[in-house]
Amino acid sequence: MTMLPGLEAASLPADAIEVGRIADAWGIKGWFKVLPYSANPEALFAARQWFLLPTEKGPQPFTGAASIAVKESKVHSDSVVACVRGIGDRTDAEALKGSRIFISRAAFPAAAIDEFYWVDLMGLEVINREQESLGTVKELLSTGPQTVLVIESVQDGKPVERMIPFVSAYVDDVSLPTKTIRVDWQLDY
Repeated sequence: MTMLPGLEAASLPADAIEVGRIADAWGIKGWFKVLPYSANPEALFAARQWFLLPTEKGPQPFTGAASIAVKESKVHSDSVVACVRGIGDRTDAEALKGSRIFISRAAFPAAAIDEFYWVDLMGLEVINREQESLGTVKELLSTGPQTVLVIESVQDGKPVERMIPFVSAYVDDVSLPTKTIRVDWQLDY
């Protein structure tokens, strides 16, 4: 296994969540630009340890999973920039281009009351007020003003997809412990 300076061989944590990619080097002192997958990348800023997997395309400057110790990460213009221990020049930072960034879910900052990380909603069962199961959350879509739950189920042996706006007018309750979302929505909508 080959490793670049600043990277340590590691295993991805069981609760690892992919949160972004390294876009390119930034400046000459080893900083790099990050493309976060979230509009509010709080997890990137909170975690002091990131895990990397090499890019799927092009040359791979390292193999396997690696861990990096984050010294600083911050917003700069329309992106995020970061520097890590052991990477002190542009050449080493450029070698990380395309690397996928993972963070342990346990390292995410606590969500505020009535706020949820999308990753926590995936796979939850959606139940309406009549106690009918509408299916499970397959994905979430950001439509600008609101988020939409994409619910997947099987009806009469065929896959069915429903979309429910994730707003208080339709969502009565989200219970992470019971892995359920209660909604005001009918099977025939």
